[in-house]
Amino acid sequence: MQSMKKNNFKILVTEDIHQIFFDELASAHILVDDRSNINSRDELKALLPLYDGMLVRSKFFVDEDLIAGAKNLKLIARAGAGMDNIDEIYCQENNITLINAPEGNRDAVAEHVIGMLLNLMRHISKSNAEIKNGIWLREENRGIEIGGKTIGIIGYGNTGKALAKKLSGFGVQVIAYDKYLTNYSDQFAQEVSLNELQNRADIISIHVPLTVETKYLIDAAFLANLKTGVVILNASRGPVLQTAALIQYINNGKVAYAALDVLENEKIDQLNAAEQATFDLLCKESKVLLTSHIAGWTEASYYKIASVLAQKTIQFFHQ
Repeated sequence: MQSMKKNNFKILVTEDIHQIFFDELASAHILVDDRSNINSRDELKALLPLYDGMLVRSKFFVDEDLIAGAKNLKLIARAGAGMDNIDEIYCQENNITLINAPEGNRDAVAEHVIGMLLNLMRHISKSNAEIKNGIWLREENRGIEIGGKTIGIIGYGNTGKALAKKLSGFGVQVIAYDKYLTNYSDQFAQEVSLNELQNRADIISIHVPLTVETKYLIDAAFLANLKTGVVILNASRGPVLQTAALIQYINNGKVAYAALDVLENEKIDQLNAAEQATFDLLCKESKVLLTSHIAGWTEASYYKIASVLAQKTIQFFHQ
């Protein structure tokens, strides 16, 4: 990070953020301009040269075209964990620092993943829907306990670690694989290779960012090497998992259940014909549980993300 010398730094907020972000920056004498209602990319491009930093969530794709003219821009704060809507290489080449807040929603995501897992294994949503339609089934909804299972976590960063910690009371064995870490075994998870995770895991939860390397990390070849009856959980990014391959391996029995908080294309009202056909098949799968990218979206995470970003922003400008 560069040392910042001048005063009266100005931050442009382009999306909704908790009031604590404004309060903490005001206390540090950093000016914040709330333009969270801005929807025009051209309007944003015109405004950016006036600011030293900006806060984004997912409304805009932050690329060279958007920020090339913003000569004062030194900091981009992402209100969340993922950075896939920001051109990180361009920012690095142009000395623009990027910060995010995975600490802010890691507990929310971990809780949601466990909720989805228990929902699937104990047929909670299925039984609820049946009862509300006048159907009372017990044997058909006999559940599976997760106690004694081996749970594999792919990506042992903030969220992966939070999940492992929360699973510690369930009587499961947690193993973890992370390509970019070494010697990360702790009291909650055992470090393993990806091949060992594939061979051992009864349940796999994905917690990696979306990059060129991780797109379709979970594809047909990956799924073919898993234990029969595996459960797949994805609360990272949709394109990390190839939906068509998942459907194929659910149909052939290799994958018993899947819970997805994210989809390859989350604009489900704008799918092309091929995407619509795959999405329709996914929705028809009784063994698939879907939620609308809400794993990290809680009242607590709304506050914590804002507070984490505020402190990181203050540290950057006043270091």
